[in-house]
Amino acid sequence: MRQILLALALIGAGALSLLPVAQAATPSSASDAGPEAQLTRILADIEANRLDDAAKKTDALLSQYPNFRLAHLIKGDLLLARSKPIQTFGAASNAPKDRLDDLRDEAIVRLKAYRDKPQTRYVPRYLLQMQADQKFAIVVDTAKSRLYLYQNDIANGGRPRFVADYYITHGKLGTEKTREGDKKTPIGVYHVTSSLPAQRIGDLYGIGAYPLDYPNEWDRRQGRSGHGIWLHGTPSNTYSRPPKASDGCVVLTNADLTALSKNLQIGLTPVIISNSIEWLSLDDWQAERTALTRAIEEWRTDWESRDINRYLSHYSKRFQAGSQSLEQFAQQKRQVNAGKEWIKVRLLNPSIFRNPGKEEFVVVTFDQDYRSNNLSNEMRKRQYWIREDGAWKIIYEGSA
Repeated sequence: MRQILLALALIGAGALSLLPVAQAATPSSASDAGPEAQLTRILADIEANRLDDAAKKTDALLSQYPNFRLAHLIKGDLLLARSKPIQTFGAASNAPKDRLDDLRDEAIVRLKAYRDKPQTRYVPRYLLQMQADQKFAIVVDTAKSRLYLYQNDIANGGRPRFVADYYITHGKLGTEKTREGDKKTPIGVYHVTSSLPAQRIGDLYGIGAYPLDYPNEWDRRQGRSGHGIWLHGTPSNTYSRPPKASDGCVVLTNADLTALSKNLQIGLTPVIISNSIEWLSLDDWQAERTALTRAIEEWRTDWESRDINRYLSHYSKRFQAGSQSLEQFAQQKRQVNAGKEWIKVRLLNPSIFRNPGKEEFVVVTFDQDYRSNNLSNEMRKRQYWIREDGAWKIIYEGSA
């Protein structure tokens, strides 16, 4: 007799059969050893009315993650099902509805992510090129409450290679952060800037925190404000938080943050936060990357040519760097160029990341080695390239 509808209530209808199954074999990941795999097996036992087996697996899960509230709720329902039929998730009469809704949402996103892992023949559109010394990149999908870790596969031309994925919590009021205190998570291309140990920031943030460089240059140009967007852990008495429960930060379990932190490089690791990840086939990814690198190379060679009109043709009509408009920038470049007999420019260690938000642009960062007859310098430069009149144009340029 099926006296428990827990699996049905967790997923909404059809239980595990509603969860999408990957169309191709997917690589193993860190989450395969985490609670998602165990939750899936528990729900499979419940669907098959193997309640004793489900209870044993739930106890094992709790022994591994004692503060996992979702597992405690499942255990409570399994115990209650022994004495009476139950028709809902969280069947105890005194269970608060808001807490149950949070746990149900957590169960749904965890299980869907487990059954729908990234396929090996697709990569996130945003990771067009990691610089040689960037070992890993992070892509966050807020709709799925998931963080994906990709390795810079140098042996395969810098192709992003899926390594692991983790459940995350994001802003209480969603995404698209625009102002201080709006309890939203920003969307864009960011980098890890520092590491804050637990003893410095308190138990609320778990084992530690990794601040991001929000607001970035583009955010500031759009008038977005706020600060203190971090990757951080959970309090010591909490295993995980609901999908939408932070003040804007990206929150992981302490165990997952510990695993992830081994791959973070201060000042280097990109963190791209998206509402929903766009996936490209490897062929399409390579084609988009080639088109962008070609545009960047044309800009470099036109700069070396000292043909100022060709050089300026790579800049957007909306170009702005600080308070300098395109007209002011062009006037300055014409004056500087008049004194040049020759120019040589090398672009080293480049990275190219596509913005995941509504604005279509890419963030290009490189080491610039500039030489001319009367000036030589080296700098780390960042540019923002947008699509304008069917071509890639520079809309921002400055030091990185």
